[in-house]
Amino acid sequence: MDMFDKLNQAKAAFQNSYNIVRGYELARDYYANLGIDVDQVIAKVDSVPISMHCWQGDDVIGFEKKAGALSGGIQTTGNYPGKARNAEELRADIEKSLEYIPGAVKINLHANYLEADHFVDRNEIEPEHFKNWADWAVDKGFGLDFNDTYFSHPLAEHGTLSAADPDVRKFWIEHGIRTRLIGDYFAKRTGKTCVINHWTPDGDKEFPVDTLSPRLRMADSYDQIFEATKDVRNVMDGIESKLFGIGVESYTVGSHEFCMGYVMSRKSDHIIMTLDAGHYHPTEVVSAKLSSVYTFADHCLLHVSRPVRWDSDHVVAFDDETRSIMEELVRMDRLDNTYIATDFFDASINRQVAWIVGIRNVRKAIMAALLQPVAAMKAAEAAGDVSARIAMVQEYKACGMLNLVWNYYCALKEKGVGLDWLAGIKDYENKVLSLRK
Repeated sequence: MDMFDKLNQAKAAFQNSYNIVRGYELARDYYANLGIDVDQVIAKVDSVPISMHCWQGDDVIGFEKKAGALSGGIQTTGNYPGKARNAEELRADIEKSLEYIPGAVKINLHANYLEADHFVDRNEIEPEHFKNWADWAVDKGFGLDFNDTYFSHPLAEHGTLSAADPDVRKFWIEHGIRTRLIGDYFAKRTGKTCVINHWTPDGDKEFPVDTLSPRLRMADSYDQIFEATKDVRNVMDGIESKLFGIGVESYTVGSHEFCMGYVMSRKSDHIIMTLDAGHYHPTEVVSAKLSSVYTFADHCLLHVSRPVRWDSDHVVAFDDETRSIMEELVRMDRLDNTYIATDFFDASINRQVAWIVGIRNVRKAIMAALLQPVAAMKAAEAAGDVSARIAMVQEYKACGMLNLVWNYYCALKEKGVGLDWLAGIKDYENKVLSLRK
């Protein structure tokens, strides 16, 4: 590259920076007229932790020495080259992705991402098997969240926490107990609350005659897990429902009604609802459920995903429902009460691209919600002016000033404006991912 080319590049970079700052100034003045302080919004957006799910990086395989095929009503499709083959590669891929993801993050692990030099079964996992993850998180300043792994195991074929076989159920209860103890270890190591999500794939392909007994057993299993670990502190426990999965299409033990009933009946300060955006009927949306949950609860765990027809785990888009979820949290003033995690996996595209696109969209949706004059819209509604309400809601939802603030925020955090980050990921793919066989 000669001096002339370098000079042109410098001029282009300067012009781009100028345009970003000028755009921010225009947006700042626009929102100031609405009573919104853009700098305060940026600070708030940046501080909201998003829990980044590790399983996007290796297609939900994990690192057990006897890993089997993915099962439990879950399916990942595609065979894009370069998936992580071990924990070191997965951590490196996460770090690379985080170069282009602005804002506070936590790392969300599943129990089958343990590290050991020999096979350790699920009922035998210990904090020592996650020491490398904890050391890494402490070094990077991340919090750690955790999940039981009740799928992809020979003893999960006929139920886990709801299993009729008492020995099988005992095995999985012990797994849940150890998961909470590891969550406690994570909280102590990182100094940040560990949020554990409990989800089981238990169910039936056909309609069972006895639908009650499995649910009574599952409720009792959860009770045993929490009783055995009642001294654990700094851990929050989300109970996650699902509509159905492959092979359990007709009956899901852990349905929405079961999970909500369990959470609300226990009246615990650490047992909370998990609402997964892809775990409901296509005509249901999580955004419509949040205020009902918060009528009776102080906290909630969100798994932000994107359903396509019946499937739940597509890369999060900046779509109406993602935006509506964040709008609800802001309008209810429950953003700080909500634990936000991502949950999707796509093996048909570059896995870092999936992470970056999905998590940036979640944070952008939070910003979009905060850049709306909520007080003014509530005032119009309270005054009975529903005409003004719909006009304001639609006007500010589509406001083009959002991108000007988002671009400035990304530039401020040096995380890549627009698609500036894509070249860096492609370079990583060529130099690192393409060498994995």
